[in-house]
Amino acid sequence: MIQRHIGTKLKALAAQFPVILLTGPRQAGKTTLAKHLFFNHAYVSLEDPDNRESALADPRNFLERYKGGAIFDEVQRVPSLLSYLQTEVDRDAAPGRFILTGSHHLSLMDTVSQTLAGRVAVTHLLPLSLGELQGQPVSDLFKALSKCEAPAAPPSFRLYQALFTGGYPRIHDRGLDPRDWLASYYQTYIERDVRDIVNIGDLDTFQRFVRLCAGRSGQMLNLTSLGVDAGITHTTARKWLSVLQAGFLVHLLPPHHANFSKRLVKTSKMYFLDTGLLCYLLGIRSEDTIATHPLRGAIFETLIVSELIKAFIHTGEVPPLYFWRDRTGHEVDVVIDAGTELIPLEIKSGATVISSFFDGLRFFCRLGAPASSGGLLVHGGSTPTHIREGFCVKPWFVTV
Repeated sequence: MIQRHIGTKLKALAAQFPVILLTGPRQAGKTTLAKHLFFNHAYVSLEDPDNRESALADPRNFLERYKGGAIFDEVQRVPSLLSYLQTEVDRDAAPGRFILTGSHHLSLMDTVSQTLAGRVAVTHLLPLSLGELQGQPVSDLFKALSKCEAPAAPPSFRLYQALFTGGYPRIHDRGLDPRDWLASYYQTYIERDVRDIVNIGDLDTFQRFVRLCAGRSGQMLNLTSLGVDAGITHTTARKWLSVLQAGFLVHLLPPHHANFSKRLVKTSKMYFLDTGLLCYLLGIRSEDTIATHPLRGAIFETLIVSELIKAFIHTGEVPPLYFWRDRTGHEVDVVIDAGTELIPLEIKSGATVISSFFDGLRFFCRLGAPASSGGLLVHGGSTPTHIREGFCVKPWFVTV
């Protein structure tokens, strides 16, 4: 089993809270991780019709059978169980009693916030990160970002292979063809999860909407334009985008509003959270074609942003990630809010680092506090980590 970075945080939280909720997209490895970390707990899948019927028909008796502790998998299938779980943990608040997993973020969180507030620690598991695939240990993120240290040797996989394959564990565990598995995964998501989250009558139009979103990964979000291209209203586009967020398929990176200028862009940027799924939706049939694909830069930027998001989420942190752009065209791909300073990070898919790659970093750092005096550049080459023009330059497989 590939070691997941969030495991350390989950064990620490289980020593403090009676209930742990682990959410994330389907097939991210939630069940495998929960069973591995909490092997002494009984395992109950609420996808199983018999278990689900038992929990629905007589929840008190159902919980009585597992008062010693249990893993309740896909708990969003029986949301009413959470109310009875509240009573049970109020009676016995021993830490780590119940481990819950679920795939639908918004609907599940609404119920959890109403019933288990103060009793539950909420965590998220996303697909595998590059660091997890390389077997790297969990790092102190802000310490790693502030230092410019030489990384380990390059990974055994190539950049375009990583982009095309993505991070869903089953592909890596079983050596599956990424395109075949992702096609099945996506169809299951559309036919089942979407209908569970919200009632969408025209699935063909929704699928067109999702593919249009894929073509805009790494771009400023324009719901009006997106809606027009998909043949839906602005309101429907916003609603359907929330479905993609609830399914952990996309992430909206907000702009940073530091008072550097009153002419800041205030629209979020949209990123997919897995480049394998992104490549599938873009119709990319092999890793070899990525090098000449017109969206190569956007796909690479999506990889690095998603890696940063995973790095923070898998250590139990809310990602302090933003982007910065002013009305005159100056921009920085990512701004990391480190509390006392804002660390700029530029992403370039080119393997050869040239001076113009640092233009955005130079401008941002000249703005003064709270901008940091230095920043980071992540590029598509394998040149070891080094300092150039006062900035830390890292290869694509070492984001933090």
